[in-house]
Amino acid sequence: MNSSNSPVTLRGITWNHSRALPPLVAAGQRFEELHPGITVCWEKRSLHEFGHAGLAPLCRENDLLVIDHPMLGAAARAGLFLDLRPLLPPAYVEDLRANSVGLSFPSYELEEQLLAVPIDAATPTASYRPDLLAQRDVDLPRTWAQVLDLARLGQVVMPGFHTDVFLNFLALCASQGSQVLASPEHLVEPEVGLRALEDMRELACLMPAAIYGWNPIAIYETLAARDDFSYCPFAYGYSNYARPGFGAHVVRFANTVTLGEGKPLRTILGGTGLAISAQCPNVSVALDYLTYVAGEECQRTLYGLSGGQPAHRQAWLDETLNRVTNGFFRDTLACLDAAIMRPRYDGYIGLQGQAGHPIVNFLKEGGSAMSVLAAIDALYRKSRVPLAEDCEA
Repeated sequence: MNSSNSPVTLRGITWNHSRALPPLVAAGQRFEELHPGITVCWEKRSLHEFGHAGLAPLCRENDLLVIDHPMLGAAARAGLFLDLRPLLPPAYVEDLRANSVGLSFPSYELEEQLLAVPIDAATPTASYRPDLLAQRDVDLPRTWAQVLDLARLGQVVMPGFHTDVFLNFLALCASQGSQVLASPEHLVEPEVGLRALEDMRELACLMPAAIYGWNPIAIYETLAARDDFSYCPFAYGYSNYARPGFGAHVVRFANTVTLGEGKPLRTILGGTGLAISAQCPNVSVALDYLTYVAGEECQRTLYGLSGGQPAHRQAWLDETLNRVTNGFFRDTLACLDAAIMRPRYDGYIGLQGQAGHPIVNFLKEGGSAMSVLAAIDALYRKSRVPLAEDCEA
């Protein structure tokens, strides 16, 4: 803690949504009240910048960074973050390991270092408008075939933004038996990848062209505000839209459907971690704030009730949080626990930012699925040889 009693300001950067900024501001305000002389200031950037922009300049300007786990390879190479493992109490680290949902905790471990602690957990889930399904006398889909049936009625949308398309492509491949990073030459096993592309195109052809400008936030804003769509099979979950009063209509969330032969549709882990810049001049204070935000009590109460989407399992099981979110956490926990970690090698972020474009073109215009796979694999091979300045972008 701040043993000198001199004023300390912690600066942090997160992403721009009610799920991200308000819970950190609320926790910061309470932390200030409990620790006079400390100020916690949070800034925000766009969701796309959060997922793809360089971290080095942010580490020079901020003490605390909310990050995405695929960033770790590049960050570790550049030495941008502190290794938290020797700085945090062992019992605290073990509590996070035991109680973080899914792979949230190990997603921030790399090369025996702990480079962030999970504070937010997410993965693509199904979502729907229960009032519209009831009006149209339609059951909530449980299988991929039922999703297609509902899509033929014009009721289904999915995020068509290129990054989301790429991650949902990986999800379909992994769910049908392919490893991600299948070999040095192929991102996924070619036969599985071809089938996933054809499955995605069959579904996308039943949707409006507008989806190609929509990320998950746009999907939920559409579901909450309009009455023309009632279901989305996979988009990164946002508990905010399940909370009464957040949108014009409540959006409910559910686990994803099963594919052929009863295989569950597993999705690709998202969420965020809280890291401390290696250039932070007030490490002990930053550690105290980090420990407070990621701990069970704050996650289950102040953080979650302020619009956050906690990473601590006890928050996902909490009766109060489930009541105020219409069961969001309870109804999607199985999906989160089954989620697949993204690659974290130095160079992957560039692949994630580019490989969705050929898939989007295929979904919109058709053509050769084999050519799409070849383009993805070429980008994959290129990404394994990152430029030295990637972290400085």
